Amino acid sequence: MPKKTDPNKSLLDGFSEPDREQISQALAIIAQIPDDPDYGRPKGFEVAAILTDFHVDLKTTLAAILSDPRLNTLKPRPDIAGRFGATVDALVNDVNWLNKLSVYTPEMTHQPNQTETLRRMLLSMTHDVRAVLIKLAYRVKRLRGLAGEAEEVRHFIARETLDIYAPIANRMGIHQFKWELEDLAFRYLEPQVYKSIAKSLADKRVERERCVSHFIAQLHAALNEEGITADVYGRPKHIYSIWKKMQKKRLGIEELYDLLAVRVIVNNLTQCYTVLGLVHSLWQTIPKEFDDYIANPKENGYQSLHTVILDGDGNRIEVQIRTRAMHEFAEMGVAAHWSYKEGGKHNAAVEKNIASLRKLLEEKDSDETLAEDFKTELFSDRVYVLTPAGKLIDLVKGSTPLDFAYAIHTEIGHRCRGAKVNGRITPLTYVLKSGEQVEILTAKEGGPNHNWIDPNLGYLKSPHAIARVRSWFKNQQMAQNIATGKAILDKEAQRLGVKLANLNELTKHFKQPDKDKLYEAIGRGDITSRQVAAFFKIPELEEAPFIRIQQKKPAAKSAVTVDGIDQVLTSFAHCCSPVQGDEIIGYISHKKGIIVHRRNCENILQLSPEKQAQLIPVEWGGDKSYYSVPIIIHAQSAKDLLNQVTQVLAYSKIHISNAALNTHPDFSADLNLTIQIENIDQLSQVLTRISCLPNIVEVKRKQTG
Repeated sequence: MPKKTDPNKSLLDGFSEPDREQISQALAIIAQIPDDPDYGRPKGFEVAAILTDFHVDLKTTLAAILSDPRLNTLKPRPDIAGRFGATVDALVNDVNWLNKLSVYTPEMTHQPNQTETLRRMLLSMTHDVRAVLIKLAYRVKRLRGLAGEAEEVRHFIARETLDIYAPIANRMGIHQFKWELEDLAFRYLEPQVYKSIAKSLADKRVERERCVSHFIAQLHAALNEEGITADVYGRPKHIYSIWKKMQKKRLGIEELYDLLAVRVIVNNLTQCYTVLGLVHSLWQTIPKEFDDYIANPKENGYQSLHTVILDGDGNRIEVQIRTRAMHEFAEMGVAAHWSYKEGGKHNAAVEKNIASLRKLLEEKDSDETLAEDFKTELFSDRVYVLTPAGKLIDLVKGSTPLDFAYAIHTEIGHRCRGAKVNGRITPLTYVLKSGEQVEILTAKEGGPNHNWIDPNLGYLKSPHAIARVRSWFKNQQMAQNIATGKAILDKEAQRLGVKLANLNELTKHFKQPDKDKLYEAIGRGDITSRQVAAFFKIPELEEAPFIRIQQKKPAAKSAVTVDGIDQVLTSFAHCCSPVQGDEIIGYISHKKGIIVHRRNCENILQLSPEKQAQLIPVEWGGDKSYYSVPIIIHAQSAKDLLNQVTQVLAYSKIHISNAALNTHPDFSADLNLTIQIENIDQLSQVLTRISCLPNIVEVKRKQTG
């Protein structure tokens, strides 16, 4: 890519007069920065000049100029948002963040999953991918001026470029950057090999060009006789790609036949095969080197005909034949420059973003709607966090420090008792954000808490981590599980203020062979405390409801509705025994109609992609009834007690009809409330949430009479 001789002038080319005025204002701001002859890093206007080859829009040009690192030396710092708009300001902030990022370490070279995770993190944390385009231009400029740096600096930047930035350029379909980044980085990493390949190419350049030109002239003549119009041109090979091919095939440069490569672009599918027939009739072919990716497209959709021929002098020439539509698809960066080259999987979100990027690059007057659509969605369902040692961990969006602990190691998860995020203590339910550093605090011994697998409490998001916790409980010794289950059952009965349930009825209800197996299932977590609570009966729920919503013409209601339709044949799954209030999903079976499961049921989470198509939305049906239930809360202190409890109840959408606070000489307090609930499951949930408050000693239903 040639350097610009007059960057300021070229920055204005192709823009309207109002746009030129804004660019001139940005350049005037940069001109205020005191000149430092020793400053060797890329400057904003130099980066913007590089981007003129891509015909970028006004906002990208302004952001490139104003992301100059030297701008921070100006006092006061210019109001970019006020003068150039929020989009430019956000782009500048993203570029500054990318320029300051220092997560990469040379050790990542030997950990491919780490380099890929870092690439994904960069794309996920950048609000507008045009900022990544500007960052790539910064890196190109940095590499062009790297010769004067110390060898250690050259090696670090070159290695980081090959591991992180060249693959990102490749992924985004920005081929010009990809090739220059790879060749410049390779030049600093392997200077002798680079010079050797460059010399071999230079020595044979005239011969190679003559050979390709002669082949193209012959092919053009044959195409003209057939009345076919086509673009035929030689494909340049870059030094780094040549070296990679030499390493892969263990061949010397003189043995690489595809240094000579020609591409033929035609108008339609029929012409592809006509041209192939002409090539095979005029030159000797190498059968084993023929691939028909039109009849048999690659997994990512890439289509083209590949063949290798021998010309009259015995030179091997690779020929690719494709339609303009196939060529456009390949050049968009989805097939040829991501999935095809890197072996990744097809991704609709990536295709959408790459297509949008290409459109933004090609259209000067891109509208705001397109720019808004181009917010980074590539990996919006993931978060990327760091260990204290700097290792990147890829987690599902919504993950907590506890999910992070299980991602590090199952045993770390089991013994996790606390966490620090960016050096500060946080709850285990804290939702992590990309770029944060997480440190896990562990106990020497111990295991998970039953609350961790309650989806309503928010400890775990990852199905993997939830499965590890369930597995831990299942693998505990029978006696311990029986003791734990009995304690949970006793505690739930005491908290709800009821006599211990008839064990025979409870055992029968949960289809267990005896009471020990019942205790064991509760202790392992197979039967949750919420399911147990749903079995109990309390006097208040046997009385008339406090509020009842009725239809004018009462009608029998199903327990659940399917897509809003009542009276559909349904049954409840025995594996997870859903109760009123659980988040549920329906599974369409061939014999039993729709089987209702809890959404976090292991059998649902482990369904194959084919069987997931049989899932259908369902929800609890029937009219809502509300019952008055008194509860008592024992707390260490009365300070802020009522406020904290009412916040929990408001979050749970539970109404309070009566409240009384009593304090004691030792500063402890009792808070008596009467709350309106729909069912015993909801009561159990809210008692659990209140018990998790830091000031609470005990919370339970208050027995009356």
